[in-house]
Amino acid sequence: MASYTPSSTSSSRVESFREALATRVVVADGAMGTMLQAQDPTMEDFEQLEGCNEILNITRPDIVRSVHEEYFAV
Repeated sequence: MASYTPSSTSSSRVESFREALATRVVVADGAMGTMLQAQDPTMEDFEQLEGCNEILNITRPDIVRSVHEEYFAV
């Protein structure tokens, strides 16, 4: 991944976002399921529960983490 240096505006947005996360419930909507599926999890990853993305939190936290990292990068 390319190196990224945030601008002062970007830094203040990050700080505002962190403050929001620390002080209230923050709801973000996006294509989480689509991004998880794009990681091509196997039926074993789903513990034979096809399409049960929630189980990936246990069986493939690396996939879930990578999606969150992509959202934070944006």
